[in-house]
Amino acid sequence: MQRRVFLSTLAAGSALALTAPPLLAQTTDDQVASRSPDSLPRNEGDHPRYRPPQRFGLGGAIALGDMRRQISEEQARAILKAAWEQGIRYYDTSPWYGLGLSERRVGQLLYPRDRDGYVLSSKSGRLLEPDPGYDHPGWQGVDNFRPEWDFSASATRRSIEDSLQRLGVPRLDMVFIHDLSPDHMGEQWREHFEVARKGAMPELVKMREEGLIKGWGLGVNTLEPLLDALDASDPDISLLATQYSLLKHEDALTRAFPACAKRNVSLVLGAPLNSGYLAGGEYFNYDRGAPADIADKRERYRTLAREHGVDLRTAALQFCNAPDVVAAVVAGASSPEQVRENVASIVDAPVPAAFWAAAKDQGLLHADAPIPR
Repeated sequence: MQRRVFLSTLAAGSALALTAPPLLAQTTDDQVASRSPDSLPRNEGDHPRYRPPQRFGLGGAIALGDMRRQISEEQARAILKAAWEQGIRYYDTSPWYGLGLSERRVGQLLYPRDRDGYVLSSKSGRLLEPDPGYDHPGWQGVDNFRPEWDFSASATRRSIEDSLQRLGVPRLDMVFIHDLSPDHMGEQWREHFEVARKGAMPELVKMREEGLIKGWGLGVNTLEPLLDALDASDPDISLLATQYSLLKHEDALTRAFPACAKRNVSLVLGAPLNSGYLAGGEYFNYDRGAPADIADKRERYRTLAREHGVDLRTAALQFCNAPDVVAAVVAGASSPEQVRENVASIVDAPVPAAFWAAAKDQGLLHADAPIPR
């Protein structure tokens, strides 16, 4: 079977292959959600390239991928159930997250539902090869699948096919070429980038033209690959993680944002809380603890937040959602309570203008950083 036909007709077989867990089966679209999806921030007006309708989503890396600790399937289902009930209709995942685990968990929520009722993004760049008992230090538990870098055209198609099978859905809305970046590859990233420039990038353009995806870009933690992709190909939307938050934003603001805006390319921002650090967690991005200057900056923000009666999580999420070039913010959650707190921060708690003015006066924020309106 041709791969285009395979991708276009996958839905029925994949859906029948999965069995919904009882907890999620009890939650149907006919039930009243705790929040309407329309209550969350939305992208209004026309845009030359694809943007997800909703500006806030659930990230599927740390908790749903068992990055720092194993959680039970019941706990994972509870997180996803809370996200749906809180009105979240954008979900981001990846084959890399838990080496397929995150996609399988997200799929259990989404596959029984109307495919037009939510937005879904996943990633390419790693193929998962069966390897019984394989154990990766980045993910807890026994993973059974060995990741292999491959940015060729054929591997990109296969990666997406494999993701659809794990998710049990007929299509992805967005695909991000994942971790094609020096923080994962060192200087070898440039060699892999050349493979992607000739392989993955034109293949994703072709898939967009075929109507198999709505948009594509890079999913990275550094700026250089994202900027190089703007010159090398025709991306629509990229996921930039850890580079734009209250604690670190100047490079993204002054380099990435103008370059993307010039090409009408949007950004999804990941790690808006720096992996929970701005919500009081002990991890900064992917490591336990933070550099001294970052820890000091967080303390200064905490003091400022107390003075203005502001929750720092709320300020952090709303700050990331403010720039026009940003199409969505995706935040992870380790519990249903965190899901509800994140949504409340986005929807229910305006941050006074005096807080933002003071943050700029104290040099915590770049003078040109957009602030919530």
